[in-house]
Amino acid sequence: MFETVIGLEVHCQLNTKTKIFCSCSTSFGDESNSHVCPVCLALPGALPVLNKEAVKKAISFGTAVNATINQNSVFDRKSYFYPDLPKAYQISQFYTPIVENGELFINVDGVEKRIGINRAHLEEDAGKNNHEDDRSLVDLNRAGTPLLEIVSEPDLRSSDEAVAYLKKLHSILRFIDISDANMQEGSFRCDVNISIRPKGQKEFGTRVEIKNLNSFRFIQRAIEYEVGRQVMAFEDGNYDTEVVQETRLFDTTNLVTKSMRSKEDSAEYRYFPDPDLYPVYIDDEMMKEGINIPELPDAKKERYIKEFGIQESDADVIITDYAMARYFEELLEAGHEPRLCITWLIVELLGRLKHGATIETSPVDSKKMSEILARIEDSTISQKAAKDVLDYAMENDEEIDAVIEKLGLKQVSDDATLLKAIDEVLAKNADKVEEYRNGKDKLFGFFVGQTMKLGKGAFNPNRVNELLKTKL
Repeated sequence: MFETVIGLEVHCQLNTKTKIFCSCSTSFGDESNSHVCPVCLALPGALPVLNKEAVKKAISFGTAVNATINQNSVFDRKSYFYPDLPKAYQISQFYTPIVENGELFINVDGVEKRIGINRAHLEEDAGKNNHEDDRSLVDLNRAGTPLLEIVSEPDLRSSDEAVAYLKKLHSILRFIDISDANMQEGSFRCDVNISIRPKGQKEFGTRVEIKNLNSFRFIQRAIEYEVGRQVMAFEDGNYDTEVVQETRLFDTTNLVTKSMRSKEDSAEYRYFPDPDLYPVYIDDEMMKEGINIPELPDAKKERYIKEFGIQESDADVIITDYAMARYFEELLEAGHEPRLCITWLIVELLGRLKHGATIETSPVDSKKMSEILARIEDSTISQKAAKDVLDYAMENDEEIDAVIEKLGLKQVSDDATLLKAIDEVLAKNADKVEEYRNGKDKLFGFFVGQTMKLGKGAFNPNRVNELLKTKL
């Protein structure tokens, strides 16, 4: 039997307006090389100036994971050559990171586990190589974008634990608003370090790194494949030759890992303090600004359960995504009943989002959803009719009240119309009325159903119930 040992390195792109060492924009998706300057291009004589906001965001992260925040830290040069790294070194923090010794807690199969965070340090991102058939082009718009590299302890023991940790971390980053953590745009990238060892053995096995994974599903698949590969090599007696310290890539088509290059040791990067940057000193004022963070996901979950009486499973769904929590709270702020908000957010709206869509890209924003809920609460439409309204609103950008009129879904609530229908039903079923009055209470549902049938589903069921009780 083997034990899997996993450590994760997450590169989180901080959502500052400008780069970490210059004033160029960090805007994503613009024309290639449109956000560059002498600093980004590493032109001779161009000197870096540290972005204060990046430091504050690192402090906020340290606060969120209960870490030590070093008031004194240093930037170092990490030397390696790659076409998208114009200086031939990356400015990072090796010797004295800004954040150390943090933690977060995950829950897998009902078991809570503490995962240590070794460090989180600031660094600059590299540019991007765009490969064409006969050439490769370098876009340096991303070069110098601020990154926070978050390094876990090797405390994870399965792909499920790794994904739970990453989802929790992703949620925290968005809740404290230091990163959009958009995996599709590369602002939340993960390197996975994996080894195996016989159960009971204390020494770690040979560590293999899988580079630049950017989806939870592929991270899980990559870990499962790589663990299987290493176990098979061990059982076949080929562990020492087939499992070597290296960097591998995950082939998302064939769902296998492939060797990329041998893994460098830190000595090969020739780290040394950057002489162009002063040591970073965090004064009390900056520390105070940085530690002032919004409510964290776990605290929000506890508040939802205590304050609104919602189920833990529903609270778990809401806090997995910052945008969903914000959507939910906007509905509450509009005065809607929490249980109704939960049903229409988790069951109805999420169930209608197409594959790949998110709450943020939903065509029905919280304002429109609030209008639908208001029409349910004031009995303008029934819950059944509201589903038709939501279906229509998902495909058409129109005012909710106009949609209700257009689809003819407005409930009939005036007593005169309802009483006329009730009288007709009772007159046609005089024998059943007698049975009901003699104690056959279950017939009440029959009368409601027959009345609603006359109204072709347009009658207000609550008012029908009230009037029937009076009549009977």
